[in-house]
Amino acid sequence: MRYASAHGSRVHYEVDGTGPGLALVHGIGGDADKVFAHVTDHFSGSRTVVRPNFSGSGGTTDDGGPLSIELISEQVTAAVRAAVDGPVDVLGFSLGAVAAAAVAARHPDLVRRLVLVAGWSHTAGPRNRFYFQTWRRLLHTDRELLKRFTALTGYSAAVLDHFGHDGLAHFLSDPWPPEGIARQIDLGLDVDIRPLLPTIQVPTLIVGFGRDAMVPVEESRRLHEAIARSELAEIPDQGHMDWFVRPEPLLRLVDGFLD
Repeated sequence: MRYASAHGSRVHYEVDGTGPGLALVHGIGGDADKVFAHVTDHFSGSRTVVRPNFSGSGGTTDDGGPLSIELISEQVTAAVRAAVDGPVDVLGFSLGAVAAAAVAARHPDLVRRLVLVAGWSHTAGPRNRFYFQTWRRLLHTDRELLKRFTALTGYSAAVLDHFGHDGLAHFLSDPWPPEGIARQIDLGLDVDIRPLLPTIQVPTLIVGFGRDAMVPVEESRRLHEAIARSELAEIPDQGHMDWFVRPEPLLRLVDGFLD
């Protein structure tokens, strides 16, 4: 296990492969393995793949206080600087996309190209706040209901049917969510990176999912409008987490952009 230090925290990260650097940043309730283990081999044949765990995930430890975008973006930065030399490409998913955007804005020397998958710019609007408030309330009242809500909003209907009755029963039996998710959900309620977005100068690919009920595709469109050197791609038939099951459409977009 590898560790770096950032703002008093001990940041756990994984490294695979050799070649130009690529950092993969997970989202709420995920970690370096749960979110990216199924695609790491795809990238590590030609790249050094760095997978940091920000606070609340993996083996990363801190003082247990409230999280901030500044903190988790500096944790990602510290892990990347410890793992590889020179600028890297950065791909962030969901809250990881928020953190990745902050890294690109605050450390332009570190980021060569940026990929934001199912990200968003702020949680000030009624719908976004309502979603995260519901998630937080379910966490503190009934964890099985939280899992059901997460499945129903995280996956498209087609993927849920693909899982079948047995697959959904297995999903409910998983020990997820981790204890650290509470602080991450609270951070999700506090997101506002709108002032940072116009300062991002690196080439950026923004990917939204047309059937995303967690982070609606309109959020990706707003990121595209705010980041000058960005291009927008939409995968119309996928939900927020469908790429965990069928990553090929996303990988084609990312490969085309990075290569």
